Amino acid sequence: MKRRKFFSNAALSATGVTILGGCTQAANNSSNTAGSLPKLKWTMVTSWPESLDTIFGGAKTVCDRVKEMSGGNFEITPFAAGEIVPALEVLDAVQSGTAECGHTASYYYVGKNPALGFGTSMPFGLTAQQQNAWFYYGGGLEALHKIYADFNVINFPAGNTGAQMGGWFKKEIKSLGDLKGLKMRIPGLGGKVMERLGVNPQVLPGGEIFLALERGAIDGAEWVGPYDDIKLGLNKAAPFYYYPGWWEPGAALEVQI
Repeated sequence: MKRRKFFSNAALSATGVTILGGCTQAANNSSNTAGSLPKLKWTMVTSWPESLDTIFGGAKTVCDRVKEMSGGNFEITPFAAGEIVPALEVLDAVQSGTAECGHTASYYYVGKNPALGFGTSMPFGLTAQQQNAWFYYGGGLEALHKIYADFNVINFPAGNTGAQMGGWFKKEIKSLGDLKGLKMRIPGLGGKVMERLGVNPQVLPGGEIFLALERGAIDGAEWVGPYDDIKLGLNKAAPFYYYPGWWEPGAALEVQI
């Protein structure tokens, strides 16, 4: 594929890695490399509603930094979930070439390979700092690259939400017994753990959570934290809010190419 040729070019490959790993230092050298770069325009599909200015804003930041560092030669246009492909089909879109890249969370795709859950977060697992340490110094990113190779995709860490909240519920949760039979929006390996506790896990994109919760299609839902949750209106759909979200102590986001 054409994007594979792009990464086979040593200068561009180094630039791409630096963009996602150390933007500040590379930005100072952008004027030196811009003249050697070709003109490129890419499409980025994402898993996020545009209203989420932190997460979708993070995708925009990646695009802005790439443009800045390439002296305007490399432009990536981010699209919100649903504009080109559904929120949970970013990996499929990148794999098929519908889009050159995507911004998403690997644990949305555990149905394709359960090990992809490690790329986002593990229940009772790593904090954001520990997750990054594992990516860059513990062989984590290398291991994920081997998994993504099966999809002809390469991934780069691109953001982390930090520790998340435990979610919104229509009824008060006083014991583990209260979880039995609940339909809860919760993806990844955290959903597998909750399933063992009697929960019926649902995987819904952010833009669909409010209506599902308000209309009773689900009984509870976790997203990120107060700021983003209020942006989605979840506080208006369920009265009980809990902490911590032990299933996501440091949820990493990523760019897929």
